[in-house]
Amino acid sequence: MTLKIDRKITGYAVVTDNAEGTAETPPLKTADIHQLGEPLSRPDKLVGNTYKIKTPVTDHALYITINDVVMNEGTPQEHRRPFEIFINSKNMEHFQWIVALTRVMSAVFRKGGDITFLVEELQSVFDPKGGYFKKGGKYIPSLVAEIGEVLREHLHEIGMLKRPEQEAQQKAFLDAKRQEYVERQPQTTGGAESGFPAGATLCAKCSTQAVVKMDGCLTCLNCGDSKCG
Repeated sequence: MTLKIDRKITGYAVVTDNAEGTAETPPLKTADIHQLGEPLSRPDKLVGNTYKIKTPVTDHALYITINDVVMNEGTPQEHRRPFEIFINSKNMEHFQWIVALTRVMSAVFRKGGDITFLVEELQSVFDPKGGYFKKGGKYIPSLVAEIGEVLREHLHEIGMLKRPEQEAQQKAFLDAKRQEYVERQPQTTGGAESGFPAGATLCAKCSTQAVVKMDGCLTCLNCGDSKCG
């Protein structure tokens, strides 16, 4: 049924019919807010480490300080967890975004819970201008990823992340492969920076410049990854 309105509409209201035939407005429902956890309060004294990094993309070294709060002190469950992070450098080029990043990271630290996801998030940031190789032949895609590397090392240090360790047999196998490659090509000497043979290419698995061709196979002398063809 079509109803024609001849007069100007000056207002409206939405109503529903109840059992008695009168109109009532349903009560508004508010969503319940669930707090995941209370933010950690800052004690008067914190313990921490300071890491120095020097990269080709900055003129001056960066000093990264990560302070930890001691949880359950004096109990068998005593452990450390990051509470705040500071980055200091003479280079002011990256000052604004570094301050913003450290404040956000510190806020995540203080919320509690699992913070190890930050390592992967930071390491997956790529610089559109390209990355660089650090000592040891490892490829770093950006300065942010370098900060992620420092955070990963710190979490290894305090026990929040388990440090991946190669089995003794695998390490001995890779050392033997490296020695075999050098003996076959005595004119190729290892670089002082990386410790791997000169001419080695980047490994897609461990991001280290340690892949050489041996017996028709591309083999990484750092992690053991191999592709034959």
